[in-house]
Order: sequence, then C-alpha cells, then structure tokens
Amino acid sequence: MKERQSRLKLIKNLIKENSIESQDTLLSFLQENGFDVTQATLSRDLKLLKVGKVPDSRGGYMYALPNETEISESKQIYIQDFLRGYVSIDWNSNTVVIKTFPGHANTVCNALDNLNLDEVLGTVAGDNCLFAALRDGVSGEQFIKALKKHIPSLDE
Repeated sequence: MKERQSRLKLIKNLIKENSIESQDTLLSFLQENGFDVTQATLSRDLKLLKVGKVPDSRGGYMYALPNETEISESKQIYIQDFLRGYVSIDWNSNTVVIKTFPGHANTVCNALDNLNLDEVLGTVAGDNCLFAALRDGVSGEQFIKALKKHIPSLDE
C-alpha cells in the first residue's frame, strides 16, 4: 500500500512538472524512478487521481490533474449518493455488508469506491446490498471510523 501511495504522489508530481502526452511517456518516467508498473495499473491510477487530458500549446493534448473545486464537488456527489442509498452497515472479521434500498447497491458501491478508503481492498454490489472486503488487520470499527471522516453525518 505504501508503494501505491508513493507511486500516486510521483504521478501527480510528474504531471504537474512535465507536459506528458501519453501513458507510454508516463510509464517511462515511472520506470526511471524505480516503479515497474503495467499499463493497466497506470490506467487505474490515472482514473483514481481523476486525471484528464487538456489541450496543450502545440495543438496536442497533455495530462492534467483536476483542481480542488472539481475534486470537492465530485466527492460531495459521492457522499450524497452513499447517504441517499444505504440502509445499514454491518461487518464481521474483514467483510462489511452494506444494505441499500432496492436498486441502489451499484450507486452506493461506486460512491464507496470513489471515496478511496485505504481500508477497503475491493467491493462487490448486488441489487440491495454490497460487500466490501477490508485489508488485512482492518476491523469493521476502523472502516466505520474512516468512512465517517468522509461522511460525518453517517448513521450506522
């Protein structure tokens, strides 16, 4: 997990400091800095960081990070989606079960995924509930505490 956080930080710095036009170029920069990642991993990292392409001064396109306003607005949408759809949260060992209103599990799952909690290894949604697998050593109480940092108004 520390490697991932270091890689994400480096990607942000590389994008801020360089005019990067392609994933191949970004992969080369990462390799030069000791990160051997696949194109698929880099794509997931770019999606997680909400990186987009914007026009550059030469008529091409380059990668750019979203500004803080865009991040804050999208986070608020995910929080609203989560609060609008969930019914209850329960857990055992390293699995959290979030019950939702019928048809809301995918939306709540997507919101949880986009909050990027380090405690969550992955999620799976059905129709009216979703499962979140927690990382080794993370308890349900720790998950709730982390979730409440993003959603203080959350009622379990």
